[in-house]
Amino acid sequence: MGKIALLFAMILMPALSMAMTPEPTQQTSTAVSKELKKQLLGTPVYIQIFKEERTLELYGKIGNEFRLLDTYRICNFSGGLGPKRREGDFKSPEGFYSVRLNQLKPDSRFYRAINVGFPNQYDRDHAYTGNYLMIHGDCKSIGCYAMTDAYMDEIFSYVNAALRNGQPQVDINIFPFRMTDSNMQRHRYSTYASFWRELQPGYAYFAKYHQPPTVNVASGSYVMNGSPVMVNPVAASKSFLALSKAE
Repeated sequence: MGKIALLFAMILMPALSMAMTPEPTQQTSTAVSKELKKQLLGTPVYIQIFKEERTLELYGKIGNEFRLLDTYRICNFSGGLGPKRREGDFKSPEGFYSVRLNQLKPDSRFYRAINVGFPNQYDRDHAYTGNYLMIHGDCKSIGCYAMTDAYMDEIFSYVNAALRNGQPQVDINIFPFRMTDSNMQRHRYSTYASFWRELQPGYAYFAKYHQPPTVNVASGSYVMNGSPVMVNPVAASKSFLALSKAE
């Protein structure tokens, strides 16, 4: 009896191990040490936000790659998943945004604030409306991403230092969730599925290369690293595969 049980265990263990292993792009990076993080104040930075996971990730440039400096819990955001489309819908934006020095608000009534730059060109091309969409402190949100004051103090400090040290702009890429294939499949019937397929290549590019994607807008569509983003899921998959091979 014991030998039979052992045989079943040997057969089942590899399958169980595979089932418990997350997708490679779903694994979160390990943050640098606290000592190294302090030394990187002033290095170029990059931010990713994931709504469903209520997570903001701050990356700093080390050599030719952006490494995770820290992960912060989003205290509050409003409107659920999906892009902001009109003023008063209480949605927090999704998409590809960038921040310059004049978008920092050190004396905000919500402690400190970073204006994410909504509406961007994509939003304007689609006639989306709204203003003053921020990442800020005070843990209160009506369309913004609210953090605790302590978290906001740290995020603001790194963005401010990077911009004052010569980084032209800080990219802030905002996703509804970690855009793995399994998560995309889970949300495939959403009203926003077509829009999210436009965002996924940006998420995949950073996961692969540890560099923020270069994103522009042409004719109301995101153009990623020089190539238009296809909204057909099969075409989009082939397009990104070709991009990956052209490294």
